[in-house]
Amino acid sequence: MPPKDPLLETLKVCILNFSQFGTPVTDSCPHLSSCCELLELILRKGLQQPLLSLVERDYWHSLEQLHQNDTCGRLGSVSLAVDQTTNCKKLLTAQGRGRYFLRLALNRRILGNVVKHMLHTPKVLEFYSTTISILKNEEFLEPFVSLMLVISEMEFKLCIENCSFLDESWLLPVRELYEAVPCRELGMVLRYLNGRVYVLDLLQGSQAEVDRFVQLGDIIDEINGTSLRNASNGQAGTILSRLKGQPLSLHVLRCRDPDGGVYRPLVRPVRLLQLENPTLCLGSTDPAQRSSTTQRKQDQSQCLREGRQEIHHLLF
Repeated sequence: MPPKDPLLETLKVCILNFSQFGTPVTDSCPHLSSCCELLELILRKGLQQPLLSLVERDYWHSLEQLHQNDTCGRLGSVSLAVDQTTNCKKLLTAQGRGRYFLRLALNRRILGNVVKHMLHTPKVLEFYSTTISILKNEEFLEPFVSLMLVISEMEFKLCIENCSFLDESWLLPVRELYEAVPCRELGMVLRYLNGRVYVLDLLQGSQAEVDRFVQLGDIIDEINGTSLRNASNGQAGTILSRLKGQPLSLHVLRCRDPDGGVYRPLVRPVRLLQLENPTLCLGSTDPAQRSSTTQRKQDQSQCLREGRQEIHHLLF
């Protein structure tokens, strides 16, 4: 019996789950984060670290090499995806850029092409170990490429603009658009924390309080197309002052998941915000619904956990 790689076997299960979920695959698909994490683990497997460098190498560093070192001269859509990832101002780390690129590749159905370009670019393959990497293992390479081609045939409709938390997590917050009519001021009290703009409070009687388009703890991600990721203190206020009396388009990252519980990466920041505004609450607004969603999250990651257990047994 030919050897099997546990990561590839688990990825195969995730792809089958996509087929059962139906297309297009959206951010609401319970199997999406597991599949993306598996792709990330595969691209990191056997990735060698440089001997004399203070920067830890990640798979994004190999992907961005395709621009300068691909030998076929037909990068096309892959090159455009690399460019878009490089120019995205919401991403601060190589991990975030790699995750953004994978989501972009899924949306554009180019993941199979990406892997093919990596395989005939010697400079990229130098990053990987010959003994550990799937990309350099003849027995595992063919099934891996086949799986990438299968994924490339599927339709994905992911919200690429929802990327401000990819540096930290594959789990993404709810992102919503609010379009406000011209007014003197919205009435939001903002707090700048770790490069993000949080809604700390709403002024009584203000448009923000009346419309309830934001809740305490929400993040203002964009104002009229301008990203506030890694914004300096006062930047959002400056933009709003400049746009006073004009229509506003705000993209908001919700502090809470659809179940009413706090979005996991925001638990610690919300606790810090509570010190300034004790009315901020960490508890779920609907315990029964939260319990249901918790069970759903456990189900969606089951195949990934089983894959990791299999990896553990095989390696140790």
